[in-house]
Amino acid sequence: MALKNVIGIDHAVIMVKDLDKAAENWKRLGFTISPRGTHSAHMGSGNYTIMLDPDYMELLGVLKETEHNAPARAYLAKHGDGIERIAFTAVDSAEGAEEIRARGFAPIGPTDFERPVTLPNGTVSAAKFRTFQWPTAEAPGGVRIFACQHKTRETVWIPELMTHANGAKRLRQVLIVTPEPAKDAAQLSRMIDRETRNEPDGAVAVPSGADRADFVFLTKDQLGKRYPGVPLAGLSERGGAGLVIAADLAKAEKVLGANGARSGQAICVAPAAANGTLLAFVA
Repeated sequence: MALKNVIGIDHAVIMVKDLDKAAENWKRLGFTISPRGTHSAHMGSGNYTIMLDPDYMELLGVLKETEHNAPARAYLAKHGDGIERIAFTAVDSAEGAEEIRARGFAPIGPTDFERPVTLPNGTVSAAKFRTFQWPTAEAPGGVRIFACQHKTRETVWIPELMTHANGAKRLRQVLIVTPEPAKDAAQLSRMIDRETRNEPDGAVAVPSGADRADFVFLTKDQLGKRYPGVPLAGLSERGGAGLVIAADLAKAEKVLGANGARSGQAICVAPAAANGTLLAFVA
């Protein structure tokens, strides 16, 4: 039975070594970037968000070393920039934590935190969250997962931030490379109580829930065959590799220019040009 309090992918977290440079880079790729946010002293991190509908992407950087961000720092030291974790939307984080506990996973949290938000009219409000995590060791394909309850959606999904020059609309897939797609997909399947689905090319998908994006586990070779001609330099053999984004392709092609390349039915940005993340824009 699927989890009642976890309803699909909420956002993808892209860890970056230089937060401000990463934001400038994604602006060049045609994304509208939120003002920089600063998390609590306990978290020691800051972010920029790229708001879509119903999901988003988050550029996350370490501002000060803390115990809380030790796993993120370890990821950066080993992999460099890239997709470090994926968040699910939580209806109720406290109840969601108990749901995964009942399935044998000791939850971390729930934890409440907030960050200041400057609204388009110049006033300052706050974005408030309650999150819980699956155990850190449970990272299918090397990608950690957690769930995020938005207590103030109106300060996160701000209309002025949701229109992008490159035509980006929403996430369709999170691509995770691994030498053992079936094994890692099965692990995620157990963690979120969702069935796996075999893809024609040997990849294994795990729907995240509702009408949200799917996880797709595949080998690096399979990824290369899906997106021929796109350099995959810098991607590890196991870890978060890319995001498939529904978009207006005419806008994407025009805005991306030399940063984008046609690959089959997609317009792609190589990982080296998007902070370790393959971006595949699709109709």
